[in-house]
Amino acid sequence: MGGWVDHAIWWHLLPLPFLGAEPVALPPGAEVRHRLSRLEPWFDYAVELGCSGLVLGPIFASETHGYDTVDHLRIDPRLGDAADFDRLVAAARQRGLRILLDGVFNHVGRGFPSGGQAPEEESTRAAWLRRGPDGRHVTFEGHDRLAALDHDLPAVAAYVIDVMNHWLARGADGWRLDAAYAVAPTFWSRVLPEVRRRNPEAWFVGEMIHGDYAGYVAESGLDSVTQYELWKAIWSSLRDRNFFELAWALERHDSFVEAFCPLTFVGNHDVTRLASRLDRAELVGHALVVLFTVGGVPSVYAGDEQGFRGIKEEREGGDDAIRPVFPDSPAGLSESGWPVYRLHQRLIGLRRRHPWLVHGRSTVEHLTNRAFAYRVTAADTAAAPGGPRSEVVVLMNVADEAYRFPDGLADSIARMVIGASSGPGVEPGEPEDIADPLDVPAYGWRVFVPTHPTSPPGT
Repeated sequence: MGGWVDHAIWWHLLPLPFLGAEPVALPPGAEVRHRLSRLEPWFDYAVELGCSGLVLGPIFASETHGYDTVDHLRIDPRLGDAADFDRLVAAARQRGLRILLDGVFNHVGRGFPSGGQAPEEESTRAAWLRRGPDGRHVTFEGHDRLAALDHDLPAVAAYVIDVMNHWLARGADGWRLDAAYAVAPTFWSRVLPEVRRRNPEAWFVGEMIHGDYAGYVAESGLDSVTQYELWKAIWSSLRDRNFFELAWALERHDSFVEAFCPLTFVGNHDVTRLASRLDRAELVGHALVVLFTVGGVPSVYAGDEQGFRGIKEEREGGDDAIRPVFPDSPAGLSESGWPVYRLHQRLIGLRRRHPWLVHGRSTVEHLTNRAFAYRVTAADTAAAPGGPRSEVVVLMNVADEAYRFPDGLADSIARMVIGASSGPGVEPGEPEDIADPLDVPAYGWRVFVPTHPTSPPGT
């Protein structure tokens, strides 16, 4: 797509649990809880982190956790109302923050057909639910309270078009499409052209866990999908000390970047926290290095930048540990998390100084189980005359002892400076004067960036 998306770095949060909303919908006639304004103290925090946009989990009227929507055109009363949303957009705009909304259009809550609608509309909406051969409603992945919509019906497509256009007109910049993998791509190919006609700069990213990413994007007309393959390879290769898995995933990732720009992440609202996946705290830095140096549009799940821990469990309430209530403002965060925040800042800053990385292509330079070197180059490798080379070189070591990379890499980093480095418990600082840059300490990493001929090293 290009444009503003090429510079997007998202901070992803779920307003309902983040703000400590009631676990179930308010009873009819209950007073609206105007909680959305309590997100505003976090906007400067996101900007200072280096993010340029907010991915907001479900904010529409639902029965429980937000993914069981009953009315896509109404803000959940546990969060506020339409006026609260308008103020939220205005506050985000003042800080230059984009907003991506979470659209749950594959399935709805059991209360969706009524949703406060008139009786005649309730009857019509009941017909939008998909039925199986036995005549019973089809559920989403066995969740009895989630009823799947019938995406073959023109009325369902028209409804989704209306919902998308409504909130884009109120200031949203795009949509994350929940469970897109469960929806036939032809549905989006009917819906999206109608939405783009009125909102040509909107961005649409589908949740894809598995399957043919590039094929789905091409057939659906989506701009992007979630890169779960890379997410899994990052934490798994670090935990298992097996960089061969990451090298394979980066080769696959390159083919995706060539076809579209994936949404990349090392954590989100559906998975165990990164800090709980890894057996050593130092390895968090390695994961972040990959996230912020390879191609794609990066997203940071709220709390990961503070080193939050939490394990997802496959049971009722099993998401609670990874979706905690946040304090009223960043001042309420534990002091222990700020070094991780500053590590994010440093690497996001590196990313923003090299915006070409969004379309960067990766090549493996050196590979063992515990030592890995890769180079990222611009898709358009031609550098401006006299300008910096559009490439970054990364060295990572996950062994218990220092590792010296081969001399052949010396030429690759001769024209560069260390943009960030890390050893056990060390925060990245200014470029360092290291006697042997190819000698990486135990559980350390180094990122080498171009030396600009008109700028001193490290700027």
